[in-house]
Amino acid sequence: MKEGARVGEPAAAPSSVYGSNASAASLSKLTLTNFRNYAYLSLNVDSAPVVLMGANGAGKTNILEAVSLLSPGRGIRRAQLPDIDRRMPAGESNPFPMPWAVTAQVRSFGEVTDVATGRDGDSGSAGTERRLVRIDSSPVSQNALADVLNVVWLTPQLDQIFQEGQSARRKFFDRLVYGFESGHASHVNAYEAAMRERNLLLQERRGDAVWFAALERKMAEHAVAVAAHRLQVLERLNAVISTSTLDFPQAKLELNGAVEGLLEQGMTSLEAEDRFRELLAARRIEDGYAGRTGEGIHRSELMVYHVAKGMEAAYCSTGEQKAVLLSIMLAVARARALWGSGAPILLLDEVVAHLDLKRRAQLADEILDIGVQAWLTGTDAETFGHLSGKAQFFSVSDATVRLQK
Repeated sequence: MKEGARVGEPAAAPSSVYGSNASAASLSKLTLTNFRNYAYLSLNVDSAPVVLMGANGAGKTNILEAVSLLSPGRGIRRAQLPDIDRRMPAGESNPFPMPWAVTAQVRSFGEVTDVATGRDGDSGSAGTERRLVRIDSSPVSQNALADVLNVVWLTPQLDQIFQEGQSARRKFFDRLVYGFESGHASHVNAYEAAMRERNLLLQERRGDAVWFAALERKMAEHAVAVAAHRLQVLERLNAVISTSTLDFPQAKLELNGAVEGLLEQGMTSLEAEDRFRELLAARRIEDGYAGRTGEGIHRSELMVYHVAKGMEAAYCSTGEQKAVLLSIMLAVARARALWGSGAPILLLDEVVAHLDLKRRAQLADEILDIGVQAWLTGTDAETFGHLSGKAQFFSVSDATVRLQK
């Protein structure tokens, strides 16, 4: 962040936030080994949307999970690494007795990048499970995946996001921010590491003013960077949603937090860092009684409103909440295409069945107009009729995937 720069201001938008086809990253090949119910699977696809059809339990969502693991984090199921390994039926031997692995070829702006990730088979014996990542055969950290590919998803599990606590909504929003700012995760992690050290000092009642000051300086620096990223993405999403012509409930997103509030007042990054550092220092006694840090970006609240109804999405019907979430995810894809380095890969698990015919048609048109490689799952081919001739259809049955001509 530039010294003295003002942050949290609306980003300059293109002349129109709609009608813009941007180059998007897509997968050209996906290979699964020893992954969930797949002993081995290799799919060749083009940049068009991918539709996976099959009965419940056939393995459709497992494919989406594999794609999600090509981005930093624990994927759409947030599974423990060993739980992803293929489980063999009684009496059968595994033809691939190795930990799970996912490899892919990522196509972006005319270039192809090889990406691979999987569980380190040697790490479990040391008492800690570890995930390996390689880009073009070179070992890298998980965070490096964000520089190659951005993946966002909407799954049935996310339907509960409005009923869960603020922590879940904050993490959900931060994951969206990662797609716009690849360094966002590093700032979040650095802030949380410094906060854990400060909390330990608070709990031990240690009055080391120098140590407190050093930790609070670090927390302030990373907190302002995180808050600035959040506010910028918030502005972009609201800009896209407010001009949308889709027949989905219009949402409005707000962030309420101590650091975000400082930036929204027009402070520069340095001014906000100084003010937040002073706040942390002033709260040492109060935080000491609680044994934890009471103010900061870890307490920020994401509020989502249904504009037409003038109420929080948390109080809307289940169907309205699903539609609000879908409109947000489509806005993320559109905003990434406009302000990022191309639209993300979009994973939509069992989403279309909950939409009426008009919204299904609009969803298909929006996916095609943005140019995003969306991966959609469902049990009924008729629900994807608006993508007929414009998407790749695969049937999934008992861990077997076949292209439908």
